[in-house]
Amino acid sequence: MNNLTNTPSAWSPFRIPVFRMLWMATLISNIGTWMHDIGASWLMTTLSPTPVMVALIQTATTLPIFLLAMPAGALADIVDRRSYLIVVQLWLALVAGLLGFMTLTGVTSAWSLIALTFAMGIGSAMMLPAWAAITPELVPRNELQSAIALNSLGINMARTIGPALAGVIVSFAGTGAVFVLNALTYFLVIFALVRWRREAPISELPSERFFSALRSGFRFARHAPDLQAAIIRGFGFFLFASASWALLPLLVKSLENGGPQTFGILVASIGAGAVIGALSLPQLREKISRDSLVALAAVVYACTMFALATFDQLIFLCLAAGVSGIAWITVLSSLQVAAQMALPNWVRSRGLAVFMAVFMGSMAFGSLLWGKVAEITSISESLMIAASGAVIATLLTWRWHISGIENVDLTPSMHWPTPMVHEGVSHDRGPVLVTIQYMVRNDKTSEFLTMIRELSKRRRRDGAFAWGVFEHTEKPNHFIESFSVDSWLEHLRQHERVTHADRVLQTELHTLLVSGSEPVVTHYVAPKFAIAKTKK
Repeated sequence: MNNLTNTPSAWSPFRIPVFRMLWMATLISNIGTWMHDIGASWLMTTLSPTPVMVALIQTATTLPIFLLAMPAGALADIVDRRSYLIVVQLWLALVAGLLGFMTLTGVTSAWSLIALTFAMGIGSAMMLPAWAAITPELVPRNELQSAIALNSLGINMARTIGPALAGVIVSFAGTGAVFVLNALTYFLVIFALVRWRREAPISELPSERFFSALRSGFRFARHAPDLQAAIIRGFGFFLFASASWALLPLLVKSLENGGPQTFGILVASIGAGAVIGALSLPQLREKISRDSLVALAAVVYACTMFALATFDQLIFLCLAAGVSGIAWITVLSSLQVAAQMALPNWVRSRGLAVFMAVFMGSMAFGSLLWGKVAEITSISESLMIAASGAVIATLLTWRWHISGIENVDLTPSMHWPTPMVHEGVSHDRGPVLVTIQYMVRNDKTSEFLTMIRELSKRRRRDGAFAWGVFEHTEKPNHFIESFSVDSWLEHLRQHERVTHADRVLQTELHTLLVSGSEPVVTHYVAPKFAIAKTKK
């Protein structure tokens, strides 16, 4: 069983060769991605320099993730994640290479740039849930927080290096060269994935089908309060934080002597701040709860948006951008860890996909919103309005807590005994009704009903489409819990999905029963009705 109390070094995941190899390949690829993003944003300022068109680049990047993250997460949970990621990397290399070729030959227009950026966004949407989900496969659970922090560190090292490098390359070789270099970096990731010998989880049950996997993913998210808390806190922050990302190219364009190098320097400053933030997070988390840390960082980020709207000298803008990077990585990393910790492996990609869909949907909608506000008012006023909204959203979402999730053990417990069935019960039979009888102590009825309501969330989360609890009309304190699932196969999957945290809750519930009594579990499956044939 994983030790949840040990606090490993921030660098300890690097001792694992496969994590180290994939991290290094991803670092180089992310540098290429940031170069690509800077090149695309700057190219749009020359093709169509209006606030809405420039903001559309951010929307085209993030909207596909909002639309496709959940289907991508379902696929990543039911197919081999390694092979799946290799195919997606090939798609990204192809699209980036095509955009590079078109730009070098001078045929890229504003709308073709948006279309190909959208195609890149589709690749990112298909990749991100699977990529996030493989981290727990690479490191032990007690090192997961360190591994996520190192992944964030790598992303922000790339954010520091990529924009500055892109500014130099765009100045001397043009944006087309940036796109081609980005295409080449994806092959490093493919090489690393090919070398990874993934050990897929073993199950005697067949894989879920696509639409069934989608339904179960949405059902889990609907009945997982810890995941919902991370999502709500994220929505409240990213909707307003998107303003600075969407309007930064135009802010640079409005500066005296503002050019691609200045843009690269500012984005690199954000990345440098994020690196400092990622390195400081382990110490901060020891002193401040995750809830307070996210709230404080959100307010600091709002202050940096006020600063960006006010300053016009590069040195002060770089300082504000650096502080915003610290705040950004603090919020993003904290929420990502909370979302990861709230998910068992069987639904990890789908759960992370819901989180990413809200994250990217907020960024996509926010980019359009603040671009439009900037057109109506000004860039500075749009940033100030967004900053005020971020502070208000922080106050409104405070009641959803994300602290303490790391103490919940969601690894499979497999403590449910395999149900006995006769030979006529096949996997496709259903729906299935499960009943559990409880004899509760007289003085524990209220406590039992409170606990059984919490258990109902776990039943629905793992596959039940209906649940209820009933009291016997003749025998006081004699209760029957019932829940239904679509098929016998789905109920067998429930047996594989039950966690150690569920086992602890069920054990506590059993202490409320009459001494010597045990819950009585009974399974029923819908009969197959034969259709009678009549002779004419």
